[in-house]
Amino acid sequence: MTPAAGAATPTMPDPTTYTIRSRRHYGRWLATALIVLALAGIVRAFALGQIEWPIVAQFLTAPAILFGLVNTVIMAIAAMALGISLGVLFAVMVMSPNPVLHYSAKGYIWFFRGTPLILQLLLWFNLALVFPTLGIPGLFDFRTVDVITPFMATLLGLGINQGAYTAEVVRAGILSVDQGQTEAAQSIGMTRPTIMRRIVLPQAMRVIIPPVGNEFISMVKLTSLASVIQFSEILRNAQTIYFANGRVIELLIVAAIWYIAVVSLMSFGQHFLERRFSRGQANRGRGQ
Repeated sequence: MTPAAGAATPTMPDPTTYTIRSRRHYGRWLATALIVLALAGIVRAFALGQIEWPIVAQFLTAPAILFGLVNTVIMAIAAMALGISLGVLFAVMVMSPNPVLHYSAKGYIWFFRGTPLILQLLLWFNLALVFPTLGIPGLFDFRTVDVITPFMATLLGLGINQGAYTAEVVRAGILSVDQGQTEAAQSIGMTRPTIMRRIVLPQAMRVIIPPVGNEFISMVKLTSLASVIQFSEILRNAQTIYFANGRVIELLIVAAIWYIAVVSLMSFGQHFLERRFSRGQANRGRGQ
């Protein structure tokens, strides 16, 4: 239909006169206010609490604390190395067509994932109650209490437990690699170990690195459980000091500062390692 003769033609508003206004996020403002209030309350509690901050500064670099810090880092690295080695081995065993290897690996993962870590540490530390000596009868043997020291019990407990979890992470990484690449490698005569070492694992690292990096960071904190079996890590040494001087909260703050410092440093390392193995997929995982 056309407008009748003489009728006024309606005018359209000029879009250039519109004012662009950003959306108001009242929920964000409320959440920010609540977080700021909570942080202010925590800061006020620590500022007004009965905490002797000069004592915190004094013991932050105390020889006993630094010795525990070194032991914590060494144990985390050693236990994680053992856990990764066992994890790769048992992940391959789980995926093996050999039923003996498959079910042996399944049993290992089932047992060490099914029992608490602190229980495993106590079992290793008290192994002499079951096996008074270790060795080959008639050739050589050692007293178990001489071999299973707090350091060795901690290493075995943390490393073997970690291997059970790492095995599942490695298995997931291996499964993420296209089966066609394995078949192509087999078609040119490559053996299964060679395929795993040169084709599958290098590509699976992109999937394996992030969760294993998180486990490594967790391992630093898990070493604190070894204080129950007398391993001299940060928390154990902090406890020894505050049992003597009664400054409990100050020594716990010292331990917390060092844990946060080590974890922060390892988080930076994990970031760069992930970026190294994720080359070519820099934009994946980011919001579009």
